[in-house]
Amino acid sequence: MDDLSKYGIVSALQAIGGKWKPHILFILLEKGTKRFGELRRLMPEITQGVLTQQLRELEKDGLVNRVVYQEIPPRVEYSLSAHGQTLENVLRDMCAWGFTHEEFLEKEKDSLEVRSK
Repeated sequence: MDDLSKYGIVSALQAIGGKWKPHILFILLEKGTKRFGELRRLMPEITQGVLTQQLRELEKDGLVNRVVYQEIPPRVEYSLSAHGQTLENVLRDMCAWGFTHEEFLEKEKDSLEVRSK
């Protein structure tokens, strides 16, 4: 068996894998710089704690910039870093594949319903 750690997919999935990271990255790609509350409103299913953790990990991996403004009240903004912007094609391809996959599943569902009758 090959050592999977030598393949780039392992590193990629560690950096952008999971339920929320691709979603966060795609929002920042499509909508630009966002504050924490704006991200929460755009992703109402995510908890505050999970969003915080995911943003920290994305920042640690150099994919997201976090800028803190010394104002009252404090303002923090998140944006894609230059390295994060290199994911544009990957994220757009994932989005396109997702639509294709939904269509596939819908056709398969219809096909299974016809076969089971």
